[in-house]
Amino acid sequence: MTILVTGATGNAGGAVVQSLAAQGIPGRALIRSETSLPTGIEPAYGDLNRPDTFVDALAGVTGMFLLSGYDRLDELLTNAARAGVRKVVVLSSSSLDGEVTNAVAAYHHATEEAVRAAGLDWTFLRPNSFMSNTLRWLDQLRAGDEVRVQFPDVPVSTIHPRDIADVAVRSLQGSHNGEVLRLTGPVALTPVEQVAILGEGIGRKLTAYPMSRSETHDALFAAMPEPYAAAIESFFGDGTVDETSVNDTVAKVTGQPARTLQTWVRENAALFH
Repeated sequence: MTILVTGATGNAGGAVVQSLAAQGIPGRALIRSETSLPTGIEPAYGDLNRPDTFVDALAGVTGMFLLSGYDRLDELLTNAARAGVRKVVVLSSSSLDGEVTNAVAAYHHATEEAVRAAGLDWTFLRPNSFMSNTLRWLDQLRAGDEVRVQFPDVPVSTIHPRDIADVAVRSLQGSHNGEVLRLTGPVALTPVEQVAILGEGIGRKLTAYPMSRSETHDALFAAMPEPYAAAIESFFGDGTVDETSVNDTVAKVTGQPARTLQTWVRENAALFH
């Protein structure tokens, strides 16, 4: 068994690489330039938007962890099938629980549909927001102890990337074929509560500034293209996607309880100093 991991330097893909290494499962990390990789993980150089750049890396691969929303997906899946890849685990999105025509859900939906049509075994992972999104507050923390939080009254059961990765690795070993797995963290916390946990974990007395809906709207539309800003505002401001509910899918699949935000902060505290 050899697993190809796309997005191997990102939060989710990087966690899959770590999980493979921890379990002694051979892996190939699709990367664009040289980087440090764990023992048992070999580099595969290429660009996910250009499947022709890593055709050779598919040789001997039995499973692939795939990110959504990249170009020439049909070509990639054809290459994978020809090379003997049997299983694809897609990092999809909780946004598909709602209307699939918004900008965020649309590209995840397109990826899922392409994989369904490719004739390979598949599992789709639809996780909540990542605990690693806490890093979006880094610039504010460098400036002081106040953190401006969007949608301050909306609790979200954020998920540790390693929990997503552990579910992915279990699925890549042949389980949960043809299943859509909705993944959550262990508890729903408002952004204000998340800031408090972060402050305790890094030893700083942080204050959360609850942004108004108007302030949040302006910040979102200044930070990203309008279709994506509108989608995110709809998800959390209008409640069109439920990231508040908690389920036990991580525990059922992995045999371990979902990791807490306190655990994530403890593991990553050095990044905030």
